[in-house]
Amino acid sequence: MPIAVSTEVMRASDKWTIENLVPSKELMARAGRAIFEQVDWKGPVGIICGKGNNAGDGFVVASLLKDHGIDCEIVLLFEDAFSEDGRYFYDKCLEKGVRTVSEGNYGAYNTILDCIFGTGFKGEVKEPAKSAIEKINASGAYVVSADINSGLNGDTGLGDLYVISDMTVSIGTFKYGHFLGNANAAMKNKVNCDIGIKIIGETKELS
Repeated sequence: MPIAVSTEVMRASDKWTIENLVPSKELMARAGRAIFEQVDWKGPVGIICGKGNNAGDGFVVASLLKDHGIDCEIVLLFEDAFSEDGRYFYDKCLEKGVRTVSEGNYGAYNTILDCIFGTGFKGEVKEPAKSAIEKINASGAYVVSADINSGLNGDTGLGDLYVISDMTVSIGTFKYGHFLGNANAAMKNKVNCDIGIKIIGETKELS
């Protein structure tokens, strides 16, 4: 049975790994590459980005798609809401000429990468994320969620509105929310990618 952890354990494990083993930019690069390698990408690809490190993973994927000649664009839901590492990889995308828009044409994408919220999301989905999630779910595209489906709580798997994905690529270790609550309704398939994060804390077997 797969191993899962709480979001608190995951945050502590990330922090310990960054302080002792792997620099934060390298860890983000590994996360983005892991997502990239799990998917047979068909362009055009829409990479729907929210705030923080979840968006940063999307920027890494966008850069790799550009390197491989796959048509893609970044949809930025929030203006200038980057983590420090996210800004670094966003600037790399701009250097490579990756398109960035504030309003995506969701129906035109063959593949969508959901990078709106990470595993720490709690509460109600508000605009502009609400409309973005509704458009993703109505798009007919092949949908990939980075780490967890946006709108789901990483511990409980619960959410009133959430992305329905064809593939969810968990980073580091599965979280409880990959198995509980609305997880089965949200995720048609899921896979975990070990990127070298040392887990510090309690783990559980879930299925």
